[in-house]
Parts: sequence; structure tokens; C-alpha cells
Amino acid sequence: MLGADRDHMRQVFIDAWRKQQEGIAMEPLEQMVAGIVLEHPEYQPLLSDPQQALHKEFPPERGESNPFLHMAMHISLQEQITTDRPPGILALYQRISQRLGDVHEAEHRLMECLAHMLWEAQARQQMPDEQAYLECVRRLVG
Repeated sequence: MLGADRDHMRQVFIDAWRKQQEGIAMEPLEQMVAGIVLEHPEYQPLLSDPQQALHKEFPPERGESNPFLHMAMHISLQEQITTDRPPGILALYQRISQRLGDVHEAEHRLMECLAHMLWEAQARQQMPDEQAYLECVRRLVG
């Protein structure tokens, strides 16, 4: 959806945030991105400085999480929920959201399962295992 080019993906976030701040009309994807940025005030100063946002590195060895990866994972989750792909994710998400009383926190919980599934797929050089992902999410439901 956002592409594999790091600078292009970061520019999508920068542009959506700028349009949000300036009250400029946005496409649906930009509205989704801006909504995610609104939920993450800690990332807003970075996105307000395009040069820093485009060039800053977030090495894990320094204990820094990558805000662009984090927000992109929110987008992935929202797309999964909207399309119910993999099948069953919508119902599980709704149950977790209802239990927690916070949809944003529910996304963060699912994000842990999503990150694990993607890490496993990359480590094994295989396609992501949707069934293992759903099983992880089911464990969150309890």
C-alpha cells in the first residue's frame, strides 16, 4: 500500500500530517495516516520536521523504536480489520477491543502478534503463517 521505498513511505506520513495541520483536504489513505498520527502525539514533532523525519535512523541497538514502522503496522492492522483478512481477525479484534475498552490498545496487542509472524516469516524465508498469527491473537482473547 505504501510501497517498499523508505523515503516515499516516510513522505506519505509527513504529507498527511502537514495536511492535517493545515486543514487541507485529504485522500482516504491520507486520512487514515493522519488519524494514526493523531493517536501518537509522541511522533508529531518528528513529522513536523521533514528533513529529520526523512533521514533519521532508528537503530534497535540504541533502544529506539521506529515510529514509521509502528504507524505502518497500525495501517496494516486497520486494513486487516476492514477486510477481515485473515478471516476471523475482525471478530477477534472486536472481542479484544471490547475487553480492553480501548481500540488503540487492542491494535498494540495485535501488533505484537503481527510483528512476531513477520519476524518468523523473514527468519524462515517463507510466507507469513496466517494460522499461527490468528492463534496468537486468539490467545490474547483468553
